[in-house]
Amino acid sequence: MKTVVMISANAEWRSVKKIFPALVPQHGAYGETAELNLKGFNLKLFHSGWGKVASAGAMQYVIDHEQPDLIVNLGTCGGFEGVIDQGDVVLVEKTFIYDIVELMGDPDVMEYYASALDLSWLPDPLPHPTRRGALASADSDLQPAQISYLKSLGAIAGDWETGALAWVANKNAARLLILRGVSDLVNEKAGEAYDNLPLFQERTDEVMQTLFDQLPDWLQGIKI
Repeated sequence: MKTVVMISANAEWRSVKKIFPALVPQHGAYGETAELNLKGFNLKLFHSGWGKVASAGAMQYVIDHEQPDLIVNLGTCGGFEGVIDQGDVVLVEKTFIYDIVELMGDPDVMEYYASALDLSWLPDPLPHPTRRGALASADSDLQPAQISYLKSLGAIAGDWETGALAWVANKNAARLLILRGVSDLVNEKAGEAYDNLPLFQERTDEVMQTLFDQLPDWLQGIKI
């Protein structure tokens, strides 16, 4: 099974290079790439960059040039305090993009960019505990004033990239697994990692270590 692992944010990619110091990164179309043998699984790693634009472009590039059987996105997300806990791993079932502002009368624009992921090919039972749920995506850190609204739409956490990744993957009928670890919590008043980059990087290191430790178990059980 040809598998590509996409890593979005710069902080997440720094963590990957700490975890695997023997990686030999090469320059790629969007960021660095590297080959990794992880417990017998030969993986192609792609650092795609943060935000919707880089994510959409990199996803299409990977599909066109690599033609993988499976694409995995590993990364972090900000969890909604009271709904999910720091350190939880989210198995993303749905994404939506919430920073689209339409003022000319189309009420369905958010639904147009929403994506539901077919995960019927995953093992049952799942190899590790996860929180199944929806992620809200925007080219923005989570704003405390928007948390109640995003909760009302069914999201349990938010990030910058998964809405674009899932939408492009669905357009290409590509098999996509998104696992995001909750690096920090945000409530209606504040975010615990805001103005605290060292904490965010420390938590990102922990999340990425957990996700790569668990990844072989997910790959082992996938129904081809």
